[in-house]
Amino acid sequence: LDELNDIPGTKVFNALRSRQAYHLHKFCMSLMQAENREAFKADERTYLDKFRMSEEQKQAVLDRDFTRLIDLGGNIYFLVKLSNTDGWSTQK
Repeated sequence: LDELNDIPGTKVFNALRSRQAYHLHKFCMSLMQAENREAFKADERTYLDKFRMSEEQKQAVLDRDFTRLIDLGGNIYFLVKLSNTDGWSTQK
């Protein structure tokens, strides 16, 4: 379905992208637990290093570069856990 990869301004979430971001998504899901959110806020880099994410993904998390995270395979339904940890709305 190559036509799905050519929608201007859109990243289609597919199985390849899901595999690419598996560990990023595991990190995001961990933020559903209050103690993990607190550990992340206390020392973001140390917390991120618990996950086998790429350095690019880790840096994008630290930068809160959601566009880059999506480019690196992230899915909004997982990434919203990070934005909520910062108290941001999904729209922001």
